[in-house]
Amino acid sequence: MRRPDVASQQGATLVELVITIVIISVAIAGVVGAFALISGRSADPLNQTRAVALSQLYMDEILSRRYDESTPPGGVPKQSGCSITTEESQREDYDDVDDYNAIDSAAPANADGDSLGPAYSSFVVSVTVTCAGSELGLPNEEAKRIDITIVDPSSQDYLFTAYRANF
Repeated sequence: MRRPDVASQQGATLVELVITIVIISVAIAGVVGAFALISGRSADPLNQTRAVALSQLYMDEILSRRYDESTPPGGVPKQSGCSITTEESQREDYDDVDDYNAIDSAAPANADGDSLGPAYSSFVVSVTVTCAGSELGLPNEEAKRIDITIVDPSSQDYLFTAYRANF
């Protein structure tokens, strides 16, 4: 019987197998780490989209109201002066821009004060109204700045600002 030549045998040694296992383990650890980072941030775009939609809801509602309590519907004649006075205490009664200044760290709600549902239950809304005509080159009493701050479930703040002129 003839003995096979040692040089013609094929296969992997134990050392080669161990080195291959170590290299594959390092590569898998890097890929899993990248997936963990990506999956941890996957809710960010959804939260951002919901924050924008929520701010748009509030901003549209606020900008559709009168400048202040003494301004008649349609804004004519224009009243002078700027003061931030909250007259109404219930959301469904808010009839002018100033009333929204009372919203501070509140759960999102529609114009009637009803909840927006579970999709927005972890969001927090705050509204600040200030006299700001001078920021626009107008007399200070001629415009108000409306700042809406939305805090999403991951505690990220989103600030949205608009101006409401006295017209």
